Amino acid sequence: MEVSRIRALRGPNLWSRHPAVEAIVVCPDKERNLDHLPGFENRLRERFPELAMLRPAGHDEAVSMAQAFEFAALGLQAQAGCPVTFSRTSPTIDAGTYQVVVEYSEEAVGRLAFDLAAALCRAAYDDTPFDLGEALARLRELDEDVRLGPSTGAIVYAAAARNIPFRRLTEGSMVQFGWGSRQRRIQAAETDRTSAVAESIAQDKDLSKILLHAAGVPVPVGRPVLSAEDAWAAACEFGLPVVVKPQDGNQGRGVAVNLSTREQVEAAYAIAAEVSDEVLVERYLPGHDYRLLVVGDKLVAAARRDPPLVVGDGRHSIRQLVDRVNSDPRRGEGHATSLTRIRLDEVALALLRAAGLTPESVPARGQRVVLRNNANLSTGGTATDVTDDVHPEFAARAVAAAQTIGLDIAGVDVVCDSVLRPLEEQGGGIVEINAAPGLRMHLQPSFGKGRPVGEAIIASMFAPGDDARIPLVAVAGTNGKTTTVRLIACILGRQRLRVGMTTTDGVYVGDRRIDTGDCSGPKSARNVLLHPEVDAAVLETARGGVLREGLGFDRCDVAVVTNIGLGDHLGLSYISTVEDLSVVKRVIVQNVKPTTGVAVLNAADPMVARMADSCPGSVIYFATDRHHPVMAMHRAQRKRVVYRDGDAIVASAGSIEQRIPLSEIPLTQNGAIGFQVENAMAATAAAWALGVNWRTIRLGLSLFVNDAQTAPGRFNVFAYRGATLIADYGHNPDAIQALVEAIENMPAGRSGRRSVVISGAGDRRDQDIRRQTEILGGAFDRVILYQDQCQRGRADGEVLALLREGLAEASRTSDVQEIRGEFLAIDTALADLRPGDLCLILIDQIEEALEHIARRLAEV
Repeated sequence: MEVSRIRALRGPNLWSRHPAVEAIVVCPDKERNLDHLPGFENRLRERFPELAMLRPAGHDEAVSMAQAFEFAALGLQAQAGCPVTFSRTSPTIDAGTYQVVVEYSEEAVGRLAFDLAAALCRAAYDDTPFDLGEALARLRELDEDVRLGPSTGAIVYAAAARNIPFRRLTEGSMVQFGWGSRQRRIQAAETDRTSAVAESIAQDKDLSKILLHAAGVPVPVGRPVLSAEDAWAAACEFGLPVVVKPQDGNQGRGVAVNLSTREQVEAAYAIAAEVSDEVLVERYLPGHDYRLLVVGDKLVAAARRDPPLVVGDGRHSIRQLVDRVNSDPRRGEGHATSLTRIRLDEVALALLRAAGLTPESVPARGQRVVLRNNANLSTGGTATDVTDDVHPEFAARAVAAAQTIGLDIAGVDVVCDSVLRPLEEQGGGIVEINAAPGLRMHLQPSFGKGRPVGEAIIASMFAPGDDARIPLVAVAGTNGKTTTVRLIACILGRQRLRVGMTTTDGVYVGDRRIDTGDCSGPKSARNVLLHPEVDAAVLETARGGVLREGLGFDRCDVAVVTNIGLGDHLGLSYISTVEDLSVVKRVIVQNVKPTTGVAVLNAADPMVARMADSCPGSVIYFATDRHHPVMAMHRAQRKRVVYRDGDAIVASAGSIEQRIPLSEIPLTQNGAIGFQVENAMAATAAAWALGVNWRTIRLGLSLFVNDAQTAPGRFNVFAYRGATLIADYGHNPDAIQALVEAIENMPAGRSGRRSVVISGAGDRRDQDIRRQTEILGGAFDRVILYQDQCQRGRADGEVLALLREGLAEASRTSDVQEIRGEFLAIDTALADLRPGDLCLILIDQIEEALEHIARRLAEV
């Protein structure tokens, strides 16, 4: 078995809505049916007993090695604790070649699972050992390293529950919620509106106390110290016991509490000084350690924190008791788990020595052995939820403290006897304010119920019902995509929206192009949705990007499919038929918003019309013929349709009807250009689906100019020495047929001579290249063939030979000329033009060719 072309499908894709890893797997003859490998399945299960059934009970169909690989990759992730359920193996047109797709929760983990699954299958095939425990450990360790921590994860899950899109911006905890101008960002439990000044204040413990004291919030007395001797002097000044801590520390590092001797104070100073250059000494407040979480102007959770400790049983040593506590699966290293392992480090050993104990001491039954004076979860402490017990005045003090510092999300640390009474009544105080507070003690407390703090943070960032999305239109099809995208963007721009647009010509935001080249894939779509100034997105969605990586968004408001035609890269990536191509184009329809989303479909194209069955929202059909059976049925049901009625486009839904004269749509040349009429109908339907008012739709259609600047390479018409010159990027038989039909309706196409300049893209099928000149040869008097700058895998002259073969079948053309180079071919055609002639130039290098034509026009 050979595994190749492994790629991540990061968005909704051909197979499912789940992100997945896809691979091409080639199996030799005997591996196409595991029945031909005696003992293989048994050996596979010996190495991985939890492997799912390779074939359903009662089914006898052959199972290939590729399917064993699929189930192994999915099963390994599932056994490692990853929430994955989807996988699929699909045979291709090549015998023994399969596409294997397996869901992942983290891309890096999914890729590693593929490697380990291949190793597992190889071990079973060769009857060699496979260490399942090590494999699962590697997957778990990697998953823990790369997945979101509990705090960030809780916020992300809360956003997802509200249908707010999110995107992880870094390998850490920086996450964007929403799209375009409605986006917000977080990093852990900090938002993009967390003040950097407030965060700096929170890190400076002494300044925090000064501000809190000035605001009337109770705090313990204390001051910064410069040396161990100064620390002891401060302790004597405030009265013992005291607390020694770093002035800008976090997570309890370097904090020592309840210190009563000079030796303890000086030792604690040395530890704190390793964490921070500045050390603070405070008077010790007796009582419990509480953490209160404030979000905005509300207290949303509270927990009592207890220091790490073990309870003796009279038989086991302290070290053994610690190991037993650490065996709790909730405890891990760092912050990825709900609890942290207890460490027998220098701080713990010092406390044991002070109590006359060592790690090997055996405490009496019921004896509590405290291993740290502070109660932070990051040092192994535990948390008990007390949210429902907090006195209103106590909560008000915590909120006031957070607002005094200026934090929108704050962890307020309080030491007092109880949260049941106001803070002042019991002599307690606020000892610290924390920016970016950890949330895990509130999400999964050791005791008590978890609190929905992620939901509280999302509620503070987004108003009820706000999903932080901007209007998003995805456009797919064989022909007309780019023009339709530009036309929709023009209409939305009339609403004073800054439109982000992706096309095969580049990425545009408003009137500015921010990227060049073919930008119709998911990367460009994601970049538009990242742009903070974009109010609406219109995205050309090409077949290649969907196959390579899936969609660049999770769902769209409107999906437009213009048509499905021949020659659109058929034969690539196992898309060998028009039906296969239809399945790829259908992905955007499958991912419109449920209920409120709309698919705009060409009713005259049977494969496009059938996509309605896959749409989770509603459908608007468009077609030139309103009497088409699909249109007639939709109209009879009083559903929305757009059609041509003589010299107007009509949008109809039951008794509602809007007419837009074609004379008001310059793109169509008074309705003469049929495919542009279809593009205008598709754009009209998309704007209607978005709720754009009809005055704005008409204005947008009337202002759209189809020139080389607005829509380069899309039926750009020029006058040249009394002749008509048309430049177009038509590159498949359907597009060329539409061009010929449009030219037949133009006055310039009915008189004078016709000439065409054409090449062919080498990555098309032979029959598609031939078919282009078969069509053109029947409509043009003169054909100038040129060779593309890039032959895309073809031998020199091979494409020209195929084009000549197509011309041999033509009925009209008698004058054929071959030219090396696109620009020379254009000049050759221009030199022979006479007034009244028409010349169609099918350009390859769009920008360069249009610039060349512009120079020739300027010369005239």
